[in-house]
Amino acid sequence: MQGAGLKALLPCKPDHGNRPQHLAGQTVEMQMLGCEAAGVLFALSHVELEHPTQAFEAQQQWQTAMLSNMQASTSQVQPWTPKAGAAFSTAQQLAAQGRRQDGSPMMARAVWFARGAHVYHAVIYADHILPEVAETFFSGIELQ
Repeated sequence: MQGAGLKALLPCKPDHGNRPQHLAGQTVEMQMLGCEAAGVLFALSHVELEHPTQAFEAQQQWQTAMLSNMQASTSQVQPWTPKAGAAFSTAQQLAAQGRRQDGSPMMARAVWFARGAHVYHAVIYADHILPEVAETFFSGIELQ
């Protein structure tokens, strides 16, 4: 992602996109990349806010939107420490179960973290997410 300072290992060649998003009282340009391999969708997103103090608010709004979009029936949020031990502010991980637009069940595993005014999101969506798949994806995330 251009200017995001993020490096991640993906199991497939990603598509790239941008869209305006309203977070923390402002409209920001969200950069996204993602791909699908073996029925599992991997995605990364990034926004740059006006000020670092807005990161936690933006992250909470982003989580709420994701849970709403996937019609989550259950979710659990807890602190996240990346395997590399990097210091990210507001780092959280989320596990949720919900439904796709067609009503079929799905799972999500996601992390959000911030560095300064930059907020990052990585997520996996699938019918079933193996712990080792999530561990490999999330442990491959690095800020440069």
